[in-house]
Amino acid sequence: MTNTSNPIVFFGTEDFSLTALTGLIENGYDIAAVVTKPDSKKGRGQKLTPPTVKVLASQHNIPVWQPNKLAEIADDIRALGTPIGVLVSYGKIVPQHIIDLFTPGIVNVHPSLLPKYRGPSPIESAIKNGDQVTGVSIMLLSAAMDAGPVFVAKQHQLAGTETRLELYHALADVGTDLLLETLPRIIDGSLKSTPQDDSQATYCQLLKKEDALLNLNELTAVQAERLVRAHIGFPKSKAVVGNHTIIITKAHISDEQKTPLDLACQDGAFLSVDELVAPSGRRMSAGDFLNGY
Repeated sequence: MTNTSNPIVFFGTEDFSLTALTGLIENGYDIAAVVTKPDSKKGRGQKLTPPTVKVLASQHNIPVWQPNKLAEIADDIRALGTPIGVLVSYGKIVPQHIIDLFTPGIVNVHPSLLPKYRGPSPIESAIKNGDQVTGVSIMLLSAAMDAGPVFVAKQHQLAGTETRLELYHALADVGTDLLLETLPRIIDGSLKSTPQDDSQATYCQLLKKEDALLNLNELTAVQAERLVRAHIGFPKSKAVVGNHTIIITKAHISDEQKTPLDLACQDGAFLSVDELVAPSGRRMSAGDFLNGY
């Protein structure tokens, strides 16, 4: 299928964006430009690294815009005529005067069942709160955070064992399929959006490095185990064992303490560490850590 009637400006930065951009390219949409954050320093060497969507766009000879402020590209957007905006995990607030440059606006793929989990960490929040179901919403972007009208939403069942990274990949696939299914009808106006019920809205917060430390005196073992899965990759889950600060990458709940890596929680149960990153930076099993440290 080839979809070239309206040029698309794609806003995205995170790896979550990559799946949607790939789907649009493979389905023949005319991607006039990719808008992403400026390159950032990453890793121990602090090497300047481009967002993954920039790399993909460059491979397909798609222009890449990396403005510090979106007002910088307003004239470039106007020059496209009547473009469609698609935003997937861009990571910056888009002001209304930029949204208004698109017809019918900017279509946003949001990984929650709105109005639940408006905000920057819906995937982590679903895991942390032990939800049995989450999903993806296709909505029109608004200046207020994730408050725009919703075209369609699709549920995704949770098994209660997912890590943050696993759920990111799963919802990226769900969101891309749903976007490709609905975008033609959004463009031709046959699919209408419905306002959200603001009275039912819940919000999630931006995660910070300080959120890594597990305060086990205030957490049940169930809550702690969920946080380990929710915070894989960032901000991670740290605990102090003896004089050593470790990063927990896999754990389960136990009723008894057999080793120093069975960590007592607020409810008397234990968070039993299975895998971790040692102070040396090396990932290892609980057994190897106990033998070595």
